[in-house]
Amino acid sequence: MSAAVTAKKRVRFDSKIFFATGNSNRRIAAYTSGQTIFAQGERSKAVFYIQQGKVKLNVVSKTGKEATIAIVNEGDFFGEGCLTGQPHRLCSATAMTDCSVMRIEKKFMARALRQASEFANLFVAYLLARNIRYEADLVDQLFNSSEKRLARMLLLLANFGKEGKPETVIPKISQEALAEMVGTTRSRVNFFMNKFRAMGFVSYNGRGRVRVHSSLINILLHD
Repeated sequence: MSAAVTAKKRVRFDSKIFFATGNSNRRIAAYTSGQTIFAQGERSKAVFYIQQGKVKLNVVSKTGKEATIAIVNEGDFFGEGCLTGQPHRLCSATAMTDCSVMRIEKKFMARALRQASEFANLFVAYLLARNIRYEADLVDQLFNSSEKRLARMLLLLANFGKEGKPETVIPKISQEALAEMVGTTRSRVNFFMNKFRAMGFVSYNGRGRVRVHSSLINILLHD
């Protein structure tokens, strides 16, 4: 096949149009807080993209122990394991807030990655950024105290350090879930949250949600 024919088959990619419109291959759906997007063990047939909101990924062991493995935000993909031949979901995805999520069918996603280089570049950049995040999480787990790990998790939940304005009020999340994500006990999370509150690093609104202040970064900088 000539280069000219190959170029004609390439699709010009416009991310704004792609993620704002739906068709039979990519459908936009709204989820309310606490609603399941997909469950662990379900057939893996699509990739998901978050237009708005936050989604929690969690796994349950055979003995019933549950762990949160990631929280994904606006502009993130999840469920991409289907592209590697993963037949069933290894985790569950649950809306942490009211969400708008695009479901992209596996075959269409694979074709778009082959034919639209701009889309492929966007997806690869996301995967690389996520890999760097996972490496940072591992270093954090190995070398930092549970206090610093909790502070970092709260800042990540509030999107500090990401492009755009941080969402200082994070979605309602239990101390048990925070303990799972940080790798400590609920009592330690409760102790540090009270400490952060007393120091003015966090506060609570009338509905029990946590407001994270940028000054919380001082916990990370303190030796």
